[in-house]
Amino acid sequence: MNRPRIGFLGVGWIGRHRMQAMLETGLVEAAAIADPSADMIAEAAKLAPDARHVNGLEAMLATGVDGVVIATPSALHAEQSIAALNAGAAVFCQKPLGRDAAEAARVVEAARAADRLLSVDFSYRFTAGMQAIRALLAEGALGHVQAVDLVFHNAYGPDKPWFYDRAQSGGGCVMDLGVHLVDLALWALGFPEGDPAVTAQLFADGRLLPPAAEAVEDFATASIVLPTGTVVRLTCSWRLHAGRDAEISAAFYGTHGGAALRNVDGSFYDFVAERYRGTQRETLRQPPEEWGGRAGADWARRLAGGARFDPAAAQLVTVSRMLDRMYGR
Repeated sequence: MNRPRIGFLGVGWIGRHRMQAMLETGLVEAAAIADPSADMIAEAAKLAPDARHVNGLEAMLATGVDGVVIATPSALHAEQSIAALNAGAAVFCQKPLGRDAAEAARVVEAARAADRLLSVDFSYRFTAGMQAIRALLAEGALGHVQAVDLVFHNAYGPDKPWFYDRAQSGGGCVMDLGVHLVDLALWALGFPEGDPAVTAQLFADGRLLPPAAEAVEDFATASIVLPTGTVVRLTCSWRLHAGRDAEISAAFYGTHGGAALRNVDGSFYDFVAERYRGTQRETLRQPPEEWGGRAGADWARRLAGGARFDPAAAQLVTVSRMLDRMYGR
């Protein structure tokens, strides 16, 4: 069986980490790599010594790759994804797929028209803890979910200037961190249909931002009331004085019980999942586990198995629409 030939566009830390996870499946090969940094190219070449070094997406597509992994700045994601799909290549893209729902919808339509596999690196779905919690929710073990509490506080901020330019990033901590939380809640709850009620407050340097502000937010809080009656409360931030590197959690509270995924001791990588019954708690999953590359490995396996367009890609637009509502768009 011929292995799909993959091009890796952007091979910084995340791009290389996803490359390694995909190559370790043994089901795909790295055919081409591109990055403006010679140092990053050199590091990627250690993982894929036989891959061609090309100058950008156009040259990469000219090699006839079967798929493209996109790990570039956010402003480039939609156009690069569409170009790859139009050329007949499947796409695995870093979040966000688009800076708003309109961009994300254009990508999904391109994937539908080309009948090509499209996925976004929503990696937290693939933690063992969230898989266990989603299974409980799907079987109704927690009863009617009344509330979901979502938190992602990062004691640091992004180290690249484009994150702080709304035109390039699409937004601040909501676009960077909150997108994971929104996706986790909707995915775990089965993407309930209907129009949610959304209110949000975005702040920069402690000041409430007006609608359509040019500044990007570094702190945000939102309330989302889903058509099912579930109230989702979300808080995220950059550079919060939290006393640790990060606070990350997704807690689900139902009429028959609760469950939560929480990071351990401020870690970005170690999570424990617990189930709650009254005052009792049961550990569902605990660290350590290597989960960061599982979304990419899943895409690689599906691509190698011949998967084409997946209608579930429409959920990517649903997530983007929720963020648009939080931004007042």
